[in-house]
Amino acid sequence: MGVEQFMKVEEKALVLDYLTRGRSSDIKTEPIAQLLGTEYFTLLEVVPKQGANLSALDEVYVGKEERDKIEFIKKRVAYRELTNNSLQELDKAIEKIVLSNEKKFVDFYNLARSITLKRHQIELLPGMGKKHMLQIIQEREKGQFQTFEEMRKRVHSLPDPVHAIVRRVLEELEGMDVKHYLFVRPPSPERTDQFRYRKRF
Repeated sequence: MGVEQFMKVEEKALVLDYLTRGRSSDIKTEPIAQLLGTEYFTLLEVVPKQGANLSALDEVYVGKEERDKIEFIKKRVAYRELTNNSLQELDKAIEKIVLSNEKKFVDFYNLARSITLKRHQIELLPGMGKKHMLQIIQEREKGQFQTFEEMRKRVHSLPDPVHAIVRRVLEELEGMDVKHYLFVRPPSPERTDQFRYRKRF
């Protein structure tokens, strides 16, 4: 997963929270929603279109073409800026994205490589130690994994491969002492990134 992919804009996102009147602390009263991008797990805050009905885990279009439910994207937000409702839905949203793109995330296990002489990408997943990493590599050399269920059957005593990715994504979103980003778009050093782009219709 190279740096280039993180320069791309999210096309779709899942709703984490919808505040019909915004935050009580906001100067301007307007509805806002917090979303999780389905491609790079980007956390976004948006203003929905008037009359749009949004529920938790709904998928919405956030690309640069005409949007049916989103008026404009206000900004990219940090994990610490998420509402309590967003935090409660985050695990489920990540798992939904992973399961909806099973081939992509199974291929992480098929293609994961060493980061240093002593550390492998698979070992960055919570619960995955060197023993699990070696077992996965040995099995994938016999033939690549096609599904998570196949992984569970072929690699004995393997921690749940879906849950391991979900937990890693959460760690990367929290951003605490994360040196290597496997799945999440890394934090931007500036707030003037592409997600501040506004497009009204």
